[in-house]
Amino acid sequence: MKRVPKPVFFIVALLILFLTYTSVFGIKGKNGDNTTTYLKGVGDIRWGIDINGGVEATFSPATENKATKEQLDSAESIIKLRLVNNNITDYEVYTDYNQDRIIVRFPWKSDEKTFDPQSAIDELSATALVTFREGKEYTTQTTGSDGQAVYKTPKGTTASNIILQGSDVKSAKPELTQDEQTGQSVYQIALQMSDSGTEKFAEATSRLKGQTISIWMDDTMISWPSVDEEIPDGNCVITSPNGFTAVEASSLANKINAGALPFKLTTSGLNTINPTLGRSSLSAMKLAGIIAFGLIVLFMIFIFRFQGLVAVISLLGQIGLMFAAVSGYFPFFNSFTMTLPGIAGIILSIGMGVDANIITATRIKEELWTGKTLSVAIASGDKNSFSAIFDGNVTTAIVAVILMLVFGPTNILSWIFGVSTTGSIYSFGYTLLIGIIANFVFAVFTTRLMTKSISRFGFARNKWLYGGPKE
Repeated sequence: MKRVPKPVFFIVALLILFLTYTSVFGIKGKNGDNTTTYLKGVGDIRWGIDINGGVEATFSPATENKATKEQLDSAESIIKLRLVNNNITDYEVYTDYNQDRIIVRFPWKSDEKTFDPQSAIDELSATALVTFREGKEYTTQTTGSDGQAVYKTPKGTTASNIILQGSDVKSAKPELTQDEQTGQSVYQIALQMSDSGTEKFAEATSRLKGQTISIWMDDTMISWPSVDEEIPDGNCVITSPNGFTAVEASSLANKINAGALPFKLTTSGLNTINPTLGRSSLSAMKLAGIIAFGLIVLFMIFIFRFQGLVAVISLLGQIGLMFAAVSGYFPFFNSFTMTLPGIAGIILSIGMGVDANIITATRIKEELWTGKTLSVAIASGDKNSFSAIFDGNVTTAIVAVILMLVFGPTNILSWIFGVSTTGSIYSFGYTLLIGIIANFVFAVFTTRLMTKSISRFGFARNKWLYGGPKE
């Protein structure tokens, strides 16, 4: 068995306890009357419609003419952008091209105070305004859910000098091209101006050669390309220094097209759910979870003794990591709407974590009763239990991924199951997958690391402490 230094047990245990505590309670600070959140906890989780209520609406074009697919895609893009700009990073948006409608479903924010559904709907359904402006002067800078900078509110020359409006752009399309320097395929956005836009753009590009023309959607700057040369014919491309990905190019093109949307979206259906729905269920599940975890602690320590104590510490880490992945604790993980099925996914994955620890502890216990030394029994138990843990977790992970793919935002079978069911099932698949990943991290890695470390102490060398015979 590879020797693990003695202090490793205490270092890993302290890190796990820190993660668990901060992921549950978060870390906040006071600056006068303002509260600053440094690390998000359970209190920052945005609960789903089934627990905290929310808004569900159907948007339709305020026009008798049938909308095109491109127009509906543009409208969907702007709705998503407005959701993100309002710190609602988890949502469901579905476009029904046959019925000319967009179905939007999103929960209240975790810090919602007014619970005014009409205000939320009006903000999403307002027509977007895209403008091309001179320079890129802005008033405020924030950080988006993806960790990237977001620039808001034009000022100075940028605020006063509008070169084009969205209606001056005839089309914006992503296209694949080859970088002349690297030879790699990259995406760019091809713009075609209307007759009025061509004249305005020719004058601006002639005057601003070598400078920046920024593109704004309402109050947010979405791109800031530089002018390389005068463009007299109204056809140009927007490129990125590192090249756009297919998703980035498509997203930016949709946003530009959204500014030229010829209709306003109106609410053809509005459904608000009582914010107290599911609160009693949440309280019951919380109490049941605390009682169940307490019973698990007693069971693991009574049956497996030291190995059970190590398993309990690892389970705390698994629970902490799952909460952190949902609340937005990590900057690279967006906050996630927690629904009752999502909680069920957490509970199921915790059960799998307990099972993984029991399998390993039982294998070690069996090896000890065959007369093997403690070090050999731990090494053999770890080796013999891995395949059973791996097979069980991988098969469940495959199911979780399938649930997320089928019932997520890209649901490919919504025509069978219906769009109204996708959010709950996707939430279950997400938390289950996160739990399985956490299970591998803690039940497989940290449990074994701490066991090898603590077994090197003289007081912890007795086989009985690991479920073996008394010495």
